[in-house]
Amino acid sequence: MKIENTSIVDVKVLSPKVFEDQRGFFLESYNKRTYEKLGICDEFVQDNHARSIKNVVRGLHYQKNYPQGKLVRVLEGSVLDVIVDIRIGSPTFGEWFSCEISAENQKQIWIPGGLAHGYSVLSESADFFYKVTDYYHPEDEKGVRWNDSELNIEWQVLNPIVSDKDQKLPAFNEALNDFPSFKSNSF
Repeated sequence: MKIENTSIVDVKVLSPKVFEDQRGFFLESYNKRTYEKLGICDEFVQDNHARSIKNVVRGLHYQKNYPQGKLVRVLEGSVLDVIVDIRIGSPTFGEWFSCEISAENQKQIWIPGGLAHGYSVLSESADFFYKVTDYYHPEDEKGVRWNDSELNIEWQVLNPIVSDKDQKLPAFNEALNDFPSFKSNSF
């Protein structure tokens, strides 16, 4: 397993070892012992799978009182995964990081709880899979507007398809009271 630090504190890009031959490939998408050695000791309680078409933008979502750490990957297609540091007191507060993850490159991203997360679909469609460390609490769901001018995220899509719910999320500066405090999970 190859692990790369990112520009956001505690966010990691992981590249599992892939065994390929003429039949196809094999990889371990999750092994508790391996991830614990990497410092990812959180317990995963739920798996989620979403399929989206080209140009869909989902996000930027988070839960305030029940933060979800996420281990994300793409099973089919390609997405631009985007993480925004909304943790009050974090040295990277207000910064964002993006990385293309795909079925082809097999990359995963570890996103600790307390960060806003979203993605845009770059391929004709994409199957997005993620493990989470807390259950979904609809009453606790929060977000930041995907096209916030202060963040100026480059989503790499020309004609974004965004849900009405995501279009109505507050701007970064309007959501400050809902942001969590920084607790480093450094490893």
